[in-house]
Amino acid sequence: MKLSLSNGVFCKHTLEENFAAIKSLGFENIEFNMKSVEVEHDTSVYAVKKLAGDYGLKCLTLHAATLYVKDEVEIHRAVYYGKISADFAYKLGAPVMVVHSNVSRRIPPETRNKFLARIFKEIKPYAENLGLKLALENLTYAGVGFGKNVVEFEEIFGIIDDADTMGITLDFCHSTATGTTQSLLQKYHRHLFNVHMGNRRHTPFVERTPDLEAFIAKLEECGYSGPISIELSRKCTVEEIKRTREVLENLINHQASKNISGTKV
Repeated sequence: MKLSLSNGVFCKHTLEENFAAIKSLGFENIEFNMKSVEVEHDTSVYAVKKLAGDYGLKCLTLHAATLYVKDEVEIHRAVYYGKISADFAYKLGAPVMVVHSNVSRRIPPETRNKFLARIFKEIKPYAENLGLKLALENLTYAGVGFGKNVVEFEEIFGIIDDADTMGITLDFCHSTATGTTQSLLQKYHRHLFNVHMGNRRHTPFVERTPDLEAFIAKLEECGYSGPISIELSRKCTVEEIKRTREVLENLINHQASKNISGTKV
């Protein structure tokens, strides 16, 4: 499993400061979050690509810009956000694009499903034509977006993914808060493309917790080898980011060692 850092933690910094901070922390991989750029300025992808190259950072995943549509007039903008994000992912060489449902949970089911179908009818083939995999992220109860548990995921996938080509991004912070970690892993472990790691409310990990240890062990058991993207609040300090990385690296290495020592030759 490869650790990366979501640059969303530095999204209020300039792009130069953003990449410099990530490099200074010793990361080689990033999840690029579209919050770091003005999506209307689509030419900024060239500056981002240059900076990634200059700092030797590999973009493993990209988090798409998101709009939770509540009204039909907003569909066009949600589609635009999805397509411009896909363009960024393609040009940055990120094979996986993290997406949300892009619809509000506060609208009637019939309307929600109609909006879902229209939005992803455009975003999904556009991304796939660029060779990108889409990974739907589980959301929180507190947020306005739809898609927080297995039941809601099944509804979404039933509408937008009849070919069964999409995967998921399992956000540990969200799933821990909603009590859905095990059910999401059980249902979608074969379609796990990305993992977001953060403590409650995207605070840092300062020590091992039973939930965290069990989760890393389960990922190993499932044979997950993809990226673990550290996704933290902008309030986190550099030292807290370092400590989170240290905790996760130690756990991942410890679990890998256990698996090796337990293998029969």
